Amino acid sequence: MTAVARPLRVSRWVGGPLVAALAVSLLLAAPIRLVGLPLPEPVTLMVPAFAWAMIRPAASPALALLLGGLVLDAIWGAPAGLWAISLLAAYLPILALRNILAGQSPVVLWFWYGLACLLAQSVGWLITAWISGAPPSLVAAGLQWLATVLLFPVAALLIEHFRDADVRFR
Repeated sequence: MTAVARPLRVSRWVGGPLVAALAVSLLLAAPIRLVGLPLPEPVTLMVPAFAWAMIRPAASPALALLLGGLVLDAIWGAPAGLWAISLLAAYLPILALRNILAGQSPVVLWFWYGLACLLAQSVGWLITAWISGAPPSLVAAGLQWLATVLLFPVAALLIEHFRDADVRFR
């Protein structure tokens, strides 16, 4: 049976994941404590950023990351542009490597997702250290990275859901 390409609608491919990631970020930013600990704050926009870079390059995902990053800055009280720059810094290398990464095993993709998360976190950490004049906590950044890396299965599901729209996966 041959796979039939489904046309991608920007509202489904970009809008849905963007709104979902921002809604989860807003929920996790709520002042709720479980067992005395705050909720984790993964960079949920890394999930669609990785999937968008893997499936289909276009201007709309980059614009969505810019706008979504600015919303994350507002939610977390970060300097305007910090997460937009950080997310785009992780998105662009994956976009450049997408032909090499296409068809790789989930373990390999998880590794590259982890590297992309590390790059985004590192850029955010460096910008924050530069602006504030003091380095942020490496432990906090590491925990945020770990929480974000653990979201890879959601990115894999998003890639799988939209893979028919990309001829490289057929």
